[in-house]
Amino acid sequence: MDWKKNDVFQVKIEDLSDTGQGIGKVDGFTWFIKDGVIGDLVEARVMKVKKTYGFARLLRVLESSPCRVAPKCPVARQCGGCQLQAMSYEEQLKFKENKVFHNLVRIGGLKGLWREDQAGGKAAGQPAGQPAGIFYPIIGMEYPWRYRNKAQFPFGRDRDGRIITGFYAGRTHSIIEQEDCLLGIPENSRILACIRGYMEEFRIQPYDEASHKGLVRHALIRKGFRTGELMVCLVINGEVSRLASREVLVERLRGLFAGTDGGEMDAGGGAEGKTAGPRADGKVAGVRAEGDVVGFGSAGHVAGEAAGETARGEAFSGSRVVSISCSINRERTNVIMGREIVNLYGPGYITDYIGNVCYRISPLSFYQVNPVQTERLYATALEYAGLTGGETVWDLYCGIGTISLFLAQKAGKVYGVELVPQAIADARANARLNGIQNVEFFVGKAEEVLPDQFENHGIRADVVVVDPPRKGCDQVCLDTIIHMAPRRVVYVSCDSATLARDLKYLGEGGYGVEKVQTVDMFGQGVHVETVCLLSKLHEAKHHVNVTLDMDEMDLTAAERKATYEEIKKYVAKHNDGMKVSNLYIAQIKQKHGIIERENYNKPKSEKGGQPECPKEKEIAIEEALKYFQMIPSES
Repeated sequence: MDWKKNDVFQVKIEDLSDTGQGIGKVDGFTWFIKDGVIGDLVEARVMKVKKTYGFARLLRVLESSPCRVAPKCPVARQCGGCQLQAMSYEEQLKFKENKVFHNLVRIGGLKGLWREDQAGGKAAGQPAGQPAGIFYPIIGMEYPWRYRNKAQFPFGRDRDGRIITGFYAGRTHSIIEQEDCLLGIPENSRILACIRGYMEEFRIQPYDEASHKGLVRHALIRKGFRTGELMVCLVINGEVSRLASREVLVERLRGLFAGTDGGEMDAGGGAEGKTAGPRADGKVAGVRAEGDVVGFGSAGHVAGEAAGETARGEAFSGSRVVSISCSINRERTNVIMGREIVNLYGPGYITDYIGNVCYRISPLSFYQVNPVQTERLYATALEYAGLTGGETVWDLYCGIGTISLFLAQKAGKVYGVELVPQAIADARANARLNGIQNVEFFVGKAEEVLPDQFENHGIRADVVVVDPPRKGCDQVCLDTIIHMAPRRVVYVSCDSATLARDLKYLGEGGYGVEKVQTVDMFGQGVHVETVCLLSKLHEAKHHVNVTLDMDEMDLTAAERKATYEEIKKYVAKHNDGMKVSNLYIAQIKQKHGIIERENYNKPKSEKGGQPECPKEKEIAIEEALKYFQMIPSES
């Protein structure tokens, strides 16, 4: 059929893409339809057509899937932040679990991986007696709402000129007005209303991207779920002096939750423009005493209801604003935070607990957004590390030391590595805060620090823990891990495709997957965290049989089958002139196990990030790789 824009058709949604779009087929032609749920029969309008696939807009649901539910958020479709809100939470968990499992089997070659059902037995179809790693059922959330401890809200004006705040619509910078996201803390709406009222009263202009004028760009709000401490950081396009009567804003924010058992707090008296320190008595205000700390048991069982109550947003009890600051960002950029932080009130940070470890969190700190599930994630990582008290552990991509300090409680010595200097400063401060002395942190790239410390200083490892960004581990880093030969490797991943790629590489280096545990950190969204335990094959209790065909074994030969320019030409010819970059091609080749060499996927600068390949370009590149016989036609 010759599809044209605005054609209307009916299709059954049979699957979901990695980004949560419904997938259906009409006469063999694949359609991606946002907001479709598996099992829906929908009517859709054609928006864009490519050679073998297209994108369509959902017009109406003709027959609802049994998995479809009414979204709780009134702007769920416009906002696009909750890709799965129209799907029941039980089905969301199945989707995420299946996505990880199939990526590990298809990309990672873990053909022998078997799934443990809820009763503790093997999944149907597993060959009897076959040694393999165990894929455990996903750890879901008791209440998949109100779980985010951090949110960033852009400010702007609507068509009537009113100051508004909310979230950007998908793939745009148009603000969808929403001050009470149901994934965020209920305190957000009060704080945003306070800021908006202040701006209107004192004629503080919101930032306008087109003209690069206006002052207030974003508001960053963070909360310590266990301490009740709140941080408010305004991102502004200029000096703090342009915030007229800012002391009024500070006082109003401080008084927002007075009378909710939070009371007033001695926040350390941090003066504007200066770095604030701890309180005079050396304690962190609002932090519970050691005997009050909520702990946890084995993976998947959190022993503490305080965080759950906060996640449910049942009350503001104990909430109080303890840190108010400004982030100066004068750049024409999509990056939200600036590099300079000016303190207006408080110590310049909040604190929170994971397990019995206290963390100091500044505006620029990386800290997991779902503290309830983070306890379960880290409890699993700690269990998999199998520490008995004397081990040397390396924690790569350690951030502010969240996992490092967790591990240090049961290890002999822990070394952490992180590229961002401020994160390492926070990690060292967190170690001092908790009185933990058996940790040492290094600033630098894991792929550089690890080989140097191993080869030049003789520091070995019994256990290596990695928690890389979405792009996964650098190949040099993986090579060094293999060379160091730790007994166990614990891999924490936020992207199952790059996880599968790296597990395959480590498998070729002599490691077998013993256990895999997925943890849902992002209810209503598509992302999922995974923890894997790998052991040296001669020590592992379970071994994974990795099945590779001859093309997969000869990776360098596969790379020679087509140049980047040939792939680009094929994509452009068969997709209406579509352009794809070397980076996108490298990402898709890497996803399918075609290993790139030393400079694969490196950003242009030390601090630079990298874009992820859009789904439509991923499909187009995969079609080219199939044409050149670089990946199997059924991939």
